[in-house]
Amino acid sequence: MKKTIIAGLAGGMAMNAAMLLTFRTLGFGWDGKGILLASPMQSHKLIAVWTEIEPLPLVVTSPLPIILGLLLFAVGHAYIYRSIAVAWPAGFLPRAIRMSGLIFFMTYLFWEFFTPFNQFGEPLPLIALELSFWAVIAAAEGAAIAWVMERSPL
Repeated sequence: MKKTIIAGLAGGMAMNAAMLLTFRTLGFGWDGKGILLASPMQSHKLIAVWTEIEPLPLVVTSPLPIILGLLLFAVGHAYIYRSIAVAWPAGFLPRAIRMSGLIFFMTYLFWEFFTPFNQFGEPLPLIALELSFWAVIAAAEGAAIAWVMERSPL
């Protein structure tokens, strides 16, 4: 149980770091002028949600609860990993790839389809960019969880 919690916390830290490097640095920018907000093809509705409509998303105004929540989600992902990884080929890389794929398809692909595409009318090229960010984030989390679970003697 201790190892699973540590794996989840490692996955959550990796996820938060990857989000900082992708969405914050490139997507939204530190000054709010990243490609996802400054692109002339971007949906005005999406821009308004992130910059104008009150209350603004917590991740913008008060990120700590979101950061902590993502850590908790990653602990949950580590428990899922613990229960299903035995059915996967042994070893860090095969299991990291599968966990990353699971996170990507079950969380981020669904999110992009249901919210930016469906609700915000975001254009497909920007959704593709976001999916590439999410792939990096899923890979970071999945690899961190697999690394601790497969390598750690805890």
